[in-house]
Amino acid sequence: MLDSTPERQAAAQRISIIGAIVNALMSALKVIGGVLTGSAALVADGLHSLSDMATDLLVVFLVGVSHKKPDKEHPWGHGRFETLGTVFLAIILLLVAGFMTWDSLKLLFSGEIPAPPAWPALLIAAISIGANEALFFYTLKVGKTSRSNLIIANAWHHRTDSLSSIVVLLALIGALLGVWWLDALAAVLVALLIAKIGLDLLLKSLAELVDTGLPQERIEELHEEVLSVDGVINVHHIRTRLMGGQSLLEMHLQVHPQTSASEGHFIGDTVCARLKQRFDDIGYIIYHIDTYDDETLPEVQLAVLPDRKAIEQQLDRLLEQLLGSRPDYQLTLFYTAKTVKLEIKLSPAIWPLLQHRQLTAPQLEQQLLQTLETLPGFRQLSLWLPTSGSEAQSP
Repeated sequence: MLDSTPERQAAAQRISIIGAIVNALMSALKVIGGVLTGSAALVADGLHSLSDMATDLLVVFLVGVSHKKPDKEHPWGHGRFETLGTVFLAIILLLVAGFMTWDSLKLLFSGEIPAPPAWPALLIAAISIGANEALFFYTLKVGKTSRSNLIIANAWHHRTDSLSSIVVLLALIGALLGVWWLDALAAVLVALLIAKIGLDLLLKSLAELVDTGLPQERIEELHEEVLSVDGVINVHHIRTRLMGGQSLLEMHLQVHPQTSASEGHFIGDTVCARLKQRFDDIGYIIYHIDTYDDETLPEVQLAVLPDRKAIEQQLDRLLEQLLGSRPDYQLTLFYTAKTVKLEIKLSPAIWPLLQHRQLTAPQLEQQLLQTLETLPGFRQLSLWLPTSGSEAQSP
């Protein structure tokens, strides 16, 4: 199951709501201030903040959806919604960069010199820069703490608001000083920075959507940690991917050939606990217990060894032929890629049957061995007989 920590979800939604409130206030301040001071750039920046408020509300929704527990329709959880949201925000950043570049180039080559605005517009732009920078750093901190690419992308979206206000401030200063082209030049440089950030986020999110694995250095760290667990001989077929900022793992754990199923499961659970203790970004782990090294075997291999049903049928027939009746027994099978080992524990009912047939335990074992050797892949027989006073025999 994915680790959807309630504290992380609450922190992500809280910072997004704060962002929406700040952007709503900044939008109102810039639009009203721009109208009163005669600054068209400030009005446009206010409308940009209004669109950011809508984005913040969208992030609140996406965070809530992405942290929902797995259900029938989404058995692996809803983390991909966060990834899709990050793609959406990355595209918005690229569009913002494109529009900023287009508007700035139009201004540069239009030859029109805008009228200088009133000085209070400078103060409003400065307030906007301070508010959005504070929002950027706070949101980025929450995004990194919760390992949420969606929140990190939204933090950079706040940074675009800050950079946009810087451009507006430069434009106002330039207009007051008569250097009207300063605004357009600064906007182009800022747009290139925004485009770089948007492209990085987009590529990272798309890599997650196509199940790109974790970096090799992280896989080596995982490999080292797994091998440190007592009982693990080897680990291979490690497959990794990301979903909503969490690492998802699949791996084969090789244990001793005679490890019981319950002990193998215990070793696997120990591996999971150790990995999650060291790497807190791990969401879930699927492990497969191997009793032999199947790393070099083909993914799909036809079974050439007899299964339990076939072995039991042959063993039952053989015991009835040798003893006239089939005693109760416990059969344990140990498989490798090409062989099978049998361990048979007979019940106390074996002694009267042996006496009746005038057989000893070694003779019974020898006759069983001669017949079972015809089984495909047969390797070894271990026969265990219960003690029965003076009649106790060992194999």
